[in-house]
Amino acid sequence: MPAALARSSVTTARADARPVVAWTVSTYPRDRQRVAIPQVEAQLVVRFGPTLPDGVDVHAMGPRTQVHRKFIRGGQRAVIARLRPGTYEAALGISATELQGAPVPLEALWGATHVQRLRERLIDAADTQAAGALLDTAVSSRAARQPTLDTAPAFLSAALEQLQHASLGQVARELGISERHLRRVLHDALGLSPKTYARLTRFAQAVRAAQSAATLNWSTIAADTGYYDQAHLIADFHAIAGATPRRLLEELREHDGEIAGV
Repeated sequence: MPAALARSSVTTARADARPVVAWTVSTYPRDRQRVAIPQVEAQLVVRFGPTLPDGVDVHAMGPRTQVHRKFIRGGQRAVIARLRPGTYEAALGISATELQGAPVPLEALWGATHVQRLRERLIDAADTQAAGALLDTAVSSRAARQPTLDTAPAFLSAALEQLQHASLGQVARELGISERHLRRVLHDALGLSPKTYARLTRFAQAVRAAQSAATLNWSTIAADTGYYDQAHLIADFHAIAGATPRRLLEELREHDGEIAGV
């Protein structure tokens, strides 16, 4: 991997119900352009760098609905923690529907005193992996102190899994609930409509399939990932990435693109 690109590692996603699903650490030795595929989960992002106040900042971010391109100065490191839908209010103090748009400084959600203590511990962490583990523990501890705010129903995980390959109506029938109730639960847990969630997960699946394919066949990828046809896939890539499928793949290869957002 060229030295100008990030070196990342991702923890294995958990089977338990703690707020942090998984976290990624990245190092940016030199200036680079970052290309990030949208995530459907909210995220907590810690950045370390000489140009930041005290060398570190922490912010929360809701799901993005488009590919994000950002220039990053060399010398920065980052921890990106993906949060489990249904735990945002307990973990962050803000609902999924409120966590939209621009990144929110964690001080605005947890208060300056609590975040300053966290920043000091992050600064003292031995390395970025240790900082990720520290962030994970801090988020889990906060959520555990506010269990009444974690009100996601038990069927949420199953519903999110099934929506990746079935319609809202099919999922509602499988779960034995009304479409209206399922739609409301998903919107409250994600801050996204079920349609947008399904669209973004389908897009990410298509990107991953294209990246791993020995020989690119967009018609096959479209069929395998739930698009009506190749034209439908191309239209979605234009809408979400602002580029053709082939051009987006070139960007991801050129800039070491990631399925994450900062």
